[in-house]
Amino acid sequence: MSTAQPPASLPTPQENSVPFFWPFAAAASLVETGEEMAARNLNFVLEAEKINFGLQPTFATPNQVRLDLHTLRLRDYANPGATGLPTIVDAPFAGHSATIADYHRGQSLVETLLANGVERVYVTDWKSATPEMKDYDIDNYLAELLVCIEQLGGRVNLVGLCQGGWMSTMLAARFPDKVARLVLAGSPIDTNAGHGPIREMAHKTPLSFYEELVAMGGGVMKGQFMLRGWKNLHPGEQYVQKYLELYEHMGDPDYLSKTETFESWYENPVDLPGRWYLQAIEQLFKENRLAHGKFVGLGQTLKLSDIKCPLWLLAGEADDITTREQVFRAAELFGTPAEQVVQRLAPGGHIGLFMGARTLQEQWPEIGRWLASGSVA
Repeated sequence: MSTAQPPASLPTPQENSVPFFWPFAAAASLVETGEEMAARNLNFVLEAEKINFGLQPTFATPNQVRLDLHTLRLRDYANPGATGLPTIVDAPFAGHSATIADYHRGQSLVETLLANGVERVYVTDWKSATPEMKDYDIDNYLAELLVCIEQLGGRVNLVGLCQGGWMSTMLAARFPDKVARLVLAGSPIDTNAGHGPIREMAHKTPLSFYEELVAMGGGVMKGQFMLRGWKNLHPGEQYVQKYLELYEHMGDPDYLSKTETFESWYENPVDLPGRWYLQAIEQLFKENRLAHGKFVGLGQTLKLSDIKCPLWLLAGEADDITTREQVFRAAELFGTPAEQVVQRLAPGGHIGLFMGARTLQEQWPEIGRWLASGSVA
């Protein structure tokens, strides 16, 4: 998400590239000899370079672009002749590609929904911000999400993932009749709830720090800046452990394939408009205006109590990006009757809520059937 811990300095991407890890290969070579050692080390260096700089994220399931707008492409996964209410998966706009919603064949949220009765699935494929988009604010994104809803008939189910969750919530509060059912997965609705590291950092880091980052990006919040911050949340894992594991599994094609799929998403962050980013930091994460009923969206102060549609809340047990309290508080703040609210706690962390094999097998099929049937639980 956009408030991940900032680095003390702003290293270039090359600082964490392969040469830093060559000593690990050299150490491993002590137990290998000759051509075998040389080939293994060379393959490791090439593979590490590839996952850092040579891959691009792709959507796993066939789709077509239904709309191509300034901020997003609306990806259409519906089969010809599909019926039922459209379901828009509002992917996170937090520094990474929307491919997290359609991650890998056999490990895809989109694929899971389609297989469980949701015939018309769409995904918001948010675009990386250009310098010309630096002054876009949250209203720009809400307006184009509204265009997508109108294009699909004016009433939809919304599935909000992480930051896509608070955007979907804003849309549902602004236009309650346009949202039939709402799913929020790992979505920070009450950003002051719980005691996660993101909450603490958002309150302790002065706004001027984020303003300086945006200024360094020429008015755009660079995805590479955020990537450094995310990595510094778990430096041992990101800078050492994953390369040791890569070296250990160089002979395992399945491991390499899965690693390449993940790194193609993780190592290719998108840029955010500076105005959007600073608005989110100040008004949502510092001042918590959405939860307090003070956020103004598309010209109207948004009241979460205006949302009365059936609601499904999904949180991660070990999520240190969006704590369960930030998600589950929606049940108290929304106007949805208690008997129409479902709350589920899934094992694992934040990213696993959207693409983890276990969560896709245990949680999302039930959500898909709920969306498709219109039942409450």
